[in-house]
Amino acid sequence: MEASKKDIRALEKEELQHFFQQHKAPSFKGTQVYQWLWQKGVHNFDLMTNLSLDHRELLKQHFEIKHINIDQQQRSSDGTIKNAVQLHDKLVVESVLIPTSKRITACVSSQVGCSLDCVFCATAALKRMRNLNADEIYDQVVAMDQQSNYYFERPLSNIVFMGMGEPLMNYKNVLEAIDKITHPEGLGMSPKRITLSTSGIPKMIRKMADDQVKFGLAVSLHSARQEVREQIMPFATKFPLSELSEALTHWYEYTKKQITFEYVVWEGVNDQKEDIQALVKLCRQIPSKVNLIQYNAIDNSSMKQAPKEVIDAYIHALTQARIKVTYRRSRGEDIAAACGQLANKLEAQGKGAINI
Repeated sequence: MEASKKDIRALEKEELQHFFQQHKAPSFKGTQVYQWLWQKGVHNFDLMTNLSLDHRELLKQHFEIKHINIDQQQRSSDGTIKNAVQLHDKLVVESVLIPTSKRITACVSSQVGCSLDCVFCATAALKRMRNLNADEIYDQVVAMDQQSNYYFERPLSNIVFMGMGEPLMNYKNVLEAIDKITHPEGLGMSPKRITLSTSGIPKMIRKMADDQVKFGLAVSLHSARQEVREQIMPFATKFPLSELSEALTHWYEYTKKQITFEYVVWEGVNDQKEDIQALVKLCRQIPSKVNLIQYNAIDNSSMKQAPKEVIDAYIHALTQARIKVTYRRSRGEDIAAACGQLANKLEAQGKGAINI
């Protein structure tokens, strides 16, 4: 039985250079391969045309490229595209391309399933199978950039880590992927156009600040009252708001970057005056802005979005306190591609990549 080959994208540039030196070839060949892999997103050694046939065969003998396949896709009436992303081991995650007049955003996944238990999120009902590797996260971005250019004749402008999984529970791979996406020897995208959304893991938020990351931070908050947050996000018992608040203060002190609080208002859950007052108080303590998000219903949930007058009351109170607030209407809801709806309903069929 043939021994399994190593995934070449697990090698750093210096390791690729050393590989060629070992095989009596110039080290710069390793640099060329690195560029094909990370600047051009090539998944086939035969496409590395500035390498000789012998060197391409050498790579095939020793390595493989375990790339993703966009196995199925759905298009919403508003232009949003949801992809079933099949991984090399046949597991599936979903990614979403969201076009607007001003930007085109890729919503990427970081885990197969999720470790957390938010009651309003469809992904939370899925068992966490494993973390995505850095190259699998990177591949989602490359694939959606190709889709963006093909369908909308514009390149991808923004990336949000708001897909399946909790990014901070896959910290190493997520940061490695972002490095490949932003590095001049990778895709060269500005970190200012990347936002990582977390449900709020204080220890890891502190670590991000200490690591001096350059991208933006969004926190899926939904309540500034501990007892309410525990009802809708039970894991919050381990990460109380007091610790989260301290971590976010640390983040701002070290990065000088404002935090975005993502916030859904539900009827009978967080629709009272004390809920509004608690959010205003928290925002006054931490330099932040609030993104009120339309609730997207999921199966087996009795939760309902609060009436318009409650949303308006939140907006009024935040505005009066001079806290920036926006209300975001969901996109892709008709294909279950909106926030909180990703649950692998679009199953991969094993047909291989869709050619764009």
